[in-house]
Amino acid sequence: MPGNSQRRGATRKGSSKKGPSVGSGAQRRRALEGRGPTPKAEDRVKHKKNRAASAQPRTQGQARPQGQSRPQSSAPRRSSSRSRSGTTSSEIVAGRNSVVEALRAQIPATTMYIAGRIDADDRVREALRIATTRGIPVLETPRGELDRLTGDAVHQGLAIQVPPYEYADPRDLIDPQTPGIPLIVALDGITDPRNLGAIIRSVAAFGGHGILLPQRRSVGMTASAWKTSAGAAARVKIAQASNLNQALESYRKAGFFVIGLDMDGDVELPGLELADQPLLVVVGSEGKGLSRLVRENCDQIVSIPMAAAVESLNAGIATGVTLYEVARRRAELGPRR
Repeated sequence: MPGNSQRRGATRKGSSKKGPSVGSGAQRRRALEGRGPTPKAEDRVKHKKNRAASAQPRTQGQARPQGQSRPQSSAPRRSSSRSRSGTTSSEIVAGRNSVVEALRAQIPATTMYIAGRIDADDRVREALRIATTRGIPVLETPRGELDRLTGDAVHQGLAIQVPPYEYADPRDLIDPQTPGIPLIVALDGITDPRNLGAIIRSVAAFGGHGILLPQRRSVGMTASAWKTSAGAAARVKIAQASNLNQALESYRKAGFFVIGLDMDGDVELPGLELADQPLLVVVGSEGKGLSRLVRENCDQIVSIPMAAAVESLNAGIATGVTLYEVARRRAELGPRR
């Protein structure tokens, strides 16, 4: 056989006919067709623009690009401090000093957790004594479980659970049987629980009848607020409104005058002529003051005269000064006829 036909492995297998095999043309046409036009960057799953689009919240009815999976968040979930009904959920107070101070301030507690084989000092013994006197259940808990309950806080082997606060209805603050001229304080944008605790103390000290909190973007009755109030929270009604402006309007219809505290007030506090009337005092945040809609719902904007060197007062201090002045004016005018 001519050529290299005698070389081992040189024998052609199958047909010796040269040229394309049967049906190869269709295969080549499919190969030449390609995969169609290149998708947009936003539609390509691994493209950075696709990830950026996935991170943005979609409006209702907006479809997710075809083939794109739901983005998975790697951030850990945090338990909400408020339930769906708007009430504050239970809270854990951890640490020996914090627990003792909370119990001294008469903060309501449902359970006290104490680590097994704890090195008891004066704080632990005092906490156990108060808990026993008040009938608070004491549970001996492994340290690992205490770590989980407190979110890995420095608990020092001691923690208490504070139950959700039971807010009153805004209408409960309007009680014709309450002695004296009605006086209510509403908070607009206050987020510091220590300010709330100080305001509660002022309301209790100067004859106030209650405090109104908005349900959103506002501080709630936390353990810190309880502690700062120094027990006054047990004597003052605290209501929560789903809409602060609607609540203010309902109080105006009930005969209240609504005054707001602000640096740029129309009336200075010593010249307040409405002190002997049913009052609702609205206190804004230190940084932003009163919101626009709340300001529009006020009958008067009242400012506290200060020295030029002081730009503003803490919300708790401003409330205390205002309530003191209202109480002083009412005492001068005597009981209303």
